[in-house]
Amino acid sequence: LKVRERVSYEFAVVSVAAVLELDGSVLTRVRLALGGVAHRPWRLGDAEAALRGVDIEDTDALRAAVAGSFTDARPLPGNGFKVELAQRAVVRAVRVAAGVA
Repeated sequence: LKVRERVSYEFAVVSVAAVLELDGSVLTRVRLALGGVAHRPWRLGDAEAALRGVDIEDTDALRAAVAGSFTDARPLPGNGFKVELAQRAVVRAVRVAAGVA
């Protein structure tokens, strides 16, 4: 999933890669990486752990698990908006990967 403005080159402001395993509607294994937020892809280990056991249909629980993993985020000046954008993109990518969005 890429989030970007439509301009020359169209580089993603934020991108998310998500790989999931589910047992019914419950997340049992989650692998997440962010692009566009650092000089290399950023693995989201805290979010992966927080999302295990969450029901994919429970959007509030998904949001809370993801938000909790961003508490130590330290954006550069002018990039503060990327924290919320990244959180929303992660939730959307997880739901898309699970086939519910």
